[in-house]
Amino acid sequence: MTRVADVLVDTLVAIGVRNVYGVAGDSLNAITDSLRPRPEIAWVHVRHEEAAAFAAGAEAQLTGKLAVCAGSCGPGNLHLINGLYDAHRSRAPVLAIAAQIPSAEIGREYFQETHPEEVFRECSHFTGIVATAADLTPTLTTAIRTAWERRGVAVVVLPGDIALQSAEGPAPELATFVPPAPAAPAPDVVTQLAAALNAGTKVTILAGSGAAGARSDLLALARALNAPIVHTLRAKETLEFDNPFDVGMTGLIGFTSGYHAMMDADLLLMLGTDFPYRQFYPPEAKTIQVDSDPAHLGRRARLDLAVAGDVGATLRAVLPQLTPKGDRTHLEASLAHYAKARGALDDLAVGTPGKKPIHPQYVARVLDELARDDAVFACDVGLPTVWAARYLRMNGRRRLLGSFWHGSMANALPQAIGAQRACPDRPVISLSGDGGIAMLLGELLTLRQLDLPVKVIVFNNGTLGFVELEQKSAGFINAGVDLVNPDFSQVAAAAGLAAFRAESPEEVRPKLAQMFATPGPALLDAVVARQEIAMPPTLERAMVKGFGLWLVKAVLSGRGDEIVDLARVNLFR
Repeated sequence: MTRVADVLVDTLVAIGVRNVYGVAGDSLNAITDSLRPRPEIAWVHVRHEEAAAFAAGAEAQLTGKLAVCAGSCGPGNLHLINGLYDAHRSRAPVLAIAAQIPSAEIGREYFQETHPEEVFRECSHFTGIVATAADLTPTLTTAIRTAWERRGVAVVVLPGDIALQSAEGPAPELATFVPPAPAAPAPDVVTQLAAALNAGTKVTILAGSGAAGARSDLLALARALNAPIVHTLRAKETLEFDNPFDVGMTGLIGFTSGYHAMMDADLLLMLGTDFPYRQFYPPEAKTIQVDSDPAHLGRRARLDLAVAGDVGATLRAVLPQLTPKGDRTHLEASLAHYAKARGALDDLAVGTPGKKPIHPQYVARVLDELARDDAVFACDVGLPTVWAARYLRMNGRRRLLGSFWHGSMANALPQAIGAQRACPDRPVISLSGDGGIAMLLGELLTLRQLDLPVKVIVFNNGTLGFVELEQKSAGFINAGVDLVNPDFSQVAAAAGLAAFRAESPEEVRPKLAQMFATPGPALLDAVVARQEIAMPPTLERAMVKGFGLWLVKAVLSGRGDEIVDLARVNLFR
């Protein structure tokens, strides 16, 4: 007998799915049993369903193909939700299989009953229920096509008893997925765009991930306009390297150079970005936005021209109508500012022998120097993201993953699991915060169980560092952020990983090199400075007031030692 679960697995195999991430449960028994004898596809057993969804999202982002995760009924599939939010907001095509209680019991407050079709609605483009065996083919077909074509999450709700039933019909025959042709705006809109760009005297480009496929066109545009390019974090891996117009990022973790390149412009051209921080937009400049999603146009900043269209197609249409600009004053000033900002950041990434604790910037800088040119990095939110953004150099082969839009803790290690499954021949490195690693610590066991050669670097500073910085900048005495940590190298060793610990700067390079030379999964616990401040590119008046208020409160509460620590890292330079 061919079961519904068999047809589901046949369909996944036929479209090239090679991994299904999840935690087994009785409502998933039919699916795991159907996967068991199939060498083409694997059940990837993680220790928490949240990790399953993060791993699937990472695989989808790296391969551009559909990835799959699954959760058993009730609590099992509810655990998927955070990772699915991240995948959906990262535009990663992910199919989630949400197992359900026995179909006859739905709506009667049965044990573990939830309503996944409602729960997942906000973090998916489609949720469909397989209420009978005959529902599988149309529901699964719609889910797969929607996740692929709209680049996001689709959820199939499948009761365990239905998965065991005899299938009604063979697996659906899905045609090869062909992305829709990129659409250019109407000719009159292109003419308006060209006229506006020709009229601008100091044009700055803010480029996001939506411009990733238009790199050559973007560079041609910047050359014609003598325009500096500010890139977003998600565009770092594709737009930063070998780019003579790049002046870094702006935003909360950006560079002063990116901030000033935008603020000094008389025309800001936004390409494929939905950059969310309103305070970093220039208040006086004219602003043009080009995006393939019309819903993004004008929702962050006031626009003088809104252009709905693919970035690459739009640039190819407008380039012939541009008059090349000869004045390089704005560009040269922005590049000089970038060189100065880059130098200041590099000055912080030093490791003086014997001087403890270690600067986290130094760890990131040495990591960048030792990692292979095709490495895949996954970074936790907060300070690990700051160090990755500022010190990891992209080159067209390296990849950088993170929870850059959803902003979830504990994303790095499970994303590294998905990355290593997707790219078994590439080095995969997790830049984990001590708070992030602790939140999903069980996934170290996943690395050992699956023998995935992921290398984990823990930035161990004993605090939720970015949250502490946010508290201080708002004038609060930090509270609820202290972490009483173990020696993470001992924890890793107990889990069966190769384990290393660096407590002084001179240990960083040899321990990292030794870790990279060690086969299989490994972890380095780097004991880094707690009071290492990641300053934004500009200090708003409220932040200056907040830090001042915190200083007063710190002294009055007997915590003046923290001020001394901050002075050591030149908070006010």
